[in-house]
Amino acid sequence: MPTDDEPATGSKLLRTSLVALLAAAVMPPACAVPEPRPPLPLRSAPPLSPAGTAALPDRWWTAFGDAHLDERVDGALAGNFSLAAAWERLRQAEALTRQARAPLYPRLDGVASAERSGGTNVGDSTRFALGLEASYEVDLWGRIRSIVDAERLRAVATAADYRAAAISLSAEVALAWYQLAEALQQLDLIASQIETNRTVLEVLEKRFAVGQSGSADVLRQRQLVEATREQAVVFGARVEVLEHRLAVLEGRAPQGALGLPPAHLPAVPAPPATGLPSELLERRPDVQGALARLQASDADVAAAVRDQYPRIDLAAAATTTGDDPADLFEHWLGALAGGLVAPLFDAGLREAEVERTVAARRERLAEYGQTVLVAFREVEDALAQETQQLRRISSLRDQLALAVSTYGQLRNQYLNGASDFIDLLAALREQQALERSLLTAELDRVALRIALYRSLAGGFGTPLEATEVAAARD
Repeated sequence: MPTDDEPATGSKLLRTSLVALLAAAVMPPACAVPEPRPPLPLRSAPPLSPAGTAALPDRWWTAFGDAHLDERVDGALAGNFSLAAAWERLRQAEALTRQARAPLYPRLDGVASAERSGGTNVGDSTRFALGLEASYEVDLWGRIRSIVDAERLRAVATAADYRAAAISLSAEVALAWYQLAEALQQLDLIASQIETNRTVLEVLEKRFAVGQSGSADVLRQRQLVEATREQAVVFGARVEVLEHRLAVLEGRAPQGALGLPPAHLPAVPAPPATGLPSELLERRPDVQGALARLQASDADVAAAVRDQYPRIDLAAAATTTGDDPADLFEHWLGALAGGLVAPLFDAGLREAEVERTVAARRERLAEYGQTVLVAFREVEDALAQETQQLRRISSLRDQLALAVSTYGQLRNQYLNGASDFIDLLAALREQQALERSLLTAELDRVALRIALYRSLAGGFGTPLEATEVAAARD
């Protein structure tokens, strides 16, 4: 054995190094440690404005009691390509979670090789080799588990994105369906207005023939007839565009006859209960997705901090070699190795990664707060706007009733020669414009109710999810 005065041997240096590495493993170095995460924002939000007491079904569009709308939404949920793309993003996220989980288990590889050598003074020879190689990282500090948690939570967020996309699609289909209904009802109304205007024109032409009306009155009425026909062209084009939109939403080509059933504006049902703010946040998939991303960022921070700690890697191998394939399994050689890797100097690489993940966590926290505020705002906006829209509809109905009375009186006065035709024409134009505006206002109210349902909606089952469940059972 060497004395104290002898130089250190290689074995003594090796033992000293191993002791130092083991000490590094047991006593992690001073590392960048992130500050504690602040609490979630808006945890004690004020109550939502009251609306009604009706419970909102998961399949919210069924609240309208429209079987044709149910068919359209079901078709879109089954055939829409954008929703299918969101589903595949979810499948990718789930695959990434499985990839992140794989390092928790040993990795085993099979190896095989054949080497042929020869030269001028030696004969040719062939050497065959077969073997198994295994490797495994001991997850001392939970770094790998933190990575798995982060990917799993991102998959949860992606699932929430899919549910949010399904809600958005159902709302878009419902809105397009009732926009189509309004356009068809506008066409019916305009056809009635054209008939009325043509009747007035016939009366004017007869009065002109006997000298009771001027030619300018006839021309003005003819212009009104053409203007009303122009409105029919506008809404006719709108009907076709909305039919095309519905076809694309359902994943069908818009060309050709679509054969859609007739649509009518529905009677708006009683308003739903808004519930507590906490219930809304638990129900809305966009809020749940933002929360899952925030939790994933927490796991990212944990993984970055633990990446500063030492790591233990284990490896094992079993190989057999021979000059002939028949002799391969006669002689085996096994090896087992362990390695300890302790970060000593990386020019601030790992510390910078901790700082990056902490900043990303603060970003996700701010995004979560904004998502919560938007959720509250959408509910409050829909409630306030529908309340005001009801007042607007009431005002339009009152205006229309007055316009009808005004037109009736002016018509009698004109026929009796007590007023000018220009006053009668203005009254007729005003009445017909109010009739069309009232229909549009009714559509706006339906659109606002759809917005309210969408802002309160949670997840619901889709055909893609049902297909996956059925496949899993099989």
